[in-house]
Amino acid sequence: MAKRRQLEVPSAEALKEIEEGFARETPGPTRRAPIADVAADAALHADPRPLADREDQARTAAEIEAFKDAKARGLVAVELPVEEIRADALSRDRVGLNEEDMAELRRSIADHGLRLPIEVFEPSNPEGAGKYALISGFRRLAAVRELNELSGGQRHQTIPAFVRSPDSLAAAVVAMIEENEIRSGLSQYERGRAAAVAVHEGVFASVDEAVATLFSSASKAKRSKIRSFALVHEELGDMLRFGPDLSERQCLRVAAGLRAGQSENMRQALESHAIGNADDEWAVLEPLIEAIEGMAPDPSRGGRPRKVVERSAPVRLANKVTMERVQTEDGFAIRLRGPHVNEELIEQVMDRIKYLLEEI
Repeated sequence: MAKRRQLEVPSAEALKEIEEGFARETPGPTRRAPIADVAADAALHADPRPLADREDQARTAAEIEAFKDAKARGLVAVELPVEEIRADALSRDRVGLNEEDMAELRRSIADHGLRLPIEVFEPSNPEGAGKYALISGFRRLAAVRELNELSGGQRHQTIPAFVRSPDSLAAAVVAMIEENEIRSGLSQYERGRAAAVAVHEGVFASVDEAVATLFSSASKAKRSKIRSFALVHEELGDMLRFGPDLSERQCLRVAAGLRAGQSENMRQALESHAIGNADDEWAVLEPLIEAIEGMAPDPSRGGRPRKVVERSAPVRLANKVTMERVQTEDGFAIRLRGPHVNEELIEQVMDRIKYLLEEI
């Protein structure tokens, strides 16, 4: 029978050695719970200021961001030097300024300041169009400049302005016309002129496109009339001195006369008569229009005038003759205008054209 082994109680030294080995193999307990670390970090970053102060700071930060956004969108007026603004960077839709109205505007600005800022944009070619190009506020800018001159340059050196960022040149022209339509309606002639000039400057490809874009909110009938007003400017714009004074009815009658072939007769009549006011100008045109209105339609002309497909920008020669290429549905034409254009000159031009064509 095997001898049973007798258990012995370990000594104090052996127990200490066992405990030390166990401690080496077993990780010690965490000093504190994880939530204590989170609380400590929150306490580290806590704002000790009163709640009201923290709300004021948050409100101020939000207002600063809102201001930056409004400024970027051109909704904040800034003071700009008047000499840095080009008023003619865009062809103005308004032709003339009434001196009585301008004097009243100058007095108002001198007494109370400018109540409504002008609108400008920063053109992509500042070397040619100026640092800022005017969109709207032509009369206001003119009045401030006149006040500046009257003060010897000492006062009214700046003007409040909204710096806009139009998507395109066409958008800038639209904004200009919309502002004038709202504040002080354009005359019928000025509406047509704005469309015609925008085409000649390459902003739009045709009068139809210009009218549809610039006067998109107008009715179909009104846009049709504006196309007639544009025709008046295209044919007689360089001759009419009082075009903006023409009424809607007068503009439409002139357009009808032009479509009936009275363009050259009207131009010659305007050139050969002394005209001092709007009544004189209409007195010259009306007999030519009445002569057409009293005639039966010419069957050979067809029901509708030839549609102009494209018209080039006028080329002004040194002798004051203006040359323009016109493309219609059935061909091309070269239009010559000016004080030296007469039958003899046309015969010479045709002889030279004939020579050139025969050489092709």
